[in-house]
Amino acid sequence: MVWWWWILPALVGLIGVAILLGGFGAMFRGKAGKGLFGTLAGALFLAVAAAAALLGLNVQTYNRLTYERPVATLELKQKGPRLYDAALSLPAPEGQASAVTRTYEIHGDEWRVEARVLKWKGWANVLGLDSQYQLDRLSGRYEDTESELHAERSVYDLRPTQQGGLDAWTLARKYKKYAPMVDALYGSGASMPMADGAKYEVWITQSGLIARPVNPQAEQASTGGWH
Repeated sequence: MVWWWWILPALVGLIGVAILLGGFGAMFRGKAGKGLFGTLAGALFLAVAAAAALLGLNVQTYNRLTYERPVATLELKQKGPRLYDAALSLPAPEGQASAVTRTYEIHGDEWRVEARVLKWKGWANVLGLDSQYQLDRLSGRYEDTESELHAERSVYDLRPTQQGGLDAWTLARKYKKYAPMVDALYGSGASMPMADGAKYEVWITQSGLIARPVNPQAEQASTGGWH
């Protein structure tokens, strides 16, 4: 929802108020016909403005509650059986032009990205507050529990080494009972099968992380790679 959407109902509403006041003024001056017409016209303008505002609020609600934004891109290159290089690209930090990319060696059949998520209540989403996240770790997973228990594992810390400003997660945990707009604080994760040349995107929604394949290799792995 764009900010200028609200200009139209505001202008129509102002016109309606002006016409309505003019109609009342005409009636007080004894011009009943002109006053009645002005009153009805002003009321009509106000009704149109109210309808436009309600429509805008409805669209705003839908947009905010379904809002998504990308948090990472993962590209895979197979090095051996159940062994991959994963190039993880994060959005460019504020003040930088390019994304930050690091390569990690991952053992397993699937990759998994986890994050800590601060979820706001629906009415706070409508007001413009979007879920906050901090990527926590990147790891490999095996499809079978035996390998998960005994095979080589890969786990990497994705948390920033330095935190700038206020930590919203810590503040929300400490003062949650005083913050009615906070809905939940929880861990969220997204995982997909690994395949040579596969590329995935990880997105944050208002309810947590999701992963999507973005090339044919990833599409094939995500549809045929689950057992």
